[in-house]
Amino acid sequence: MPVKRNLTKKSRMVARHWQLYLYMIIPLVWVAIFKYAPMYGLQIAFKDYQIRYGFWNSPWAGLKHFKQFISSYYFPRVIGNTVGISLYSLVAGFFPPILLAIALNECRIRFMKKAVQMITYAPYFLSTVVIVGILSQILSLNGMANQLIRFFGGNPVDFIGKSPLFKSLYVWSGIWQGTGYSAIIYLAALAGISAELQEAAQIDGANIWQRIWHVDIPGIMPTAVILFILSTAGILNVGFEKVYLMQNPLNMNSSDVIATYTYRIGMVDMNYSFATAVGLFQSLISFVFMLLVNRITKKIGDISLW
Repeated sequence: MPVKRNLTKKSRMVARHWQLYLYMIIPLVWVAIFKYAPMYGLQIAFKDYQIRYGFWNSPWAGLKHFKQFISSYYFPRVIGNTVGISLYSLVAGFFPPILLAIALNECRIRFMKKAVQMITYAPYFLSTVVIVGILSQILSLNGMANQLIRFFGGNPVDFIGKSPLFKSLYVWSGIWQGTGYSAIIYLAALAGISAELQEAAQIDGANIWQRIWHVDIPGIMPTAVILFILSTAGILNVGFEKVYLMQNPLNMNSSDVIATYTYRIGMVDMNYSFATAVGLFQSLISFVFMLLVNRITKKIGDISLW
């Protein structure tokens, strides 16, 4: 009887809000088509795939392509560059959105707050091609940066071509582009902090810095930890478009990541099985990273995804 009652309640709820459930079909279909359906093709990572034989009839190769990738000359370079850029982005990009959100939350001049929000959000809506184009124009040998260097008597620097500078250019341009948009989440978390806590802190004589340290930061810490865990899931998923557009023969030692390597192997050399194996290896390692970080954060601060 209790089971029947629960089913009746659920069916009534679905009937009452059928429009909302109908809207859910669209994202579910999108996920099914673009996220789950491509998994059918993962089998070629374990085969010597040939187009004329198709997915099913191509001969099995087992772990051949995974072993080939791990033992290849490019393995240390692409893994080192990918992990290095990801960790750099993760550490350098963790604090700026939090600091910006706290500053905007404490700003009492409405015009100033709106202006800063608009200025910091705007870069997020620029395409990757535009961002790389701006970097190229500013940092080229005849760009603004080198004109200033010449003006002060220095020698021009090929910023885009210098291999050691690639990671910093990639990471800090990404922080400039995404900090304003990422701060929205922390602003929402700050808005959810009880006003009574702020009032109690003021009554106890806490100044603005003490309220930020003892009220605001603890209030947004669960959100920050969750976002950090989700970021670790993409530890090997450095964006292809931006790296590929910034890449050139001079900075290849620092810019060659798994995404660009997979592109060359799969689309240029047409070695589809090997490229799929590399992509699957990347996804598995990222998943393991997320599990480890989730477990560590759960033990340390009792905050986790599950």
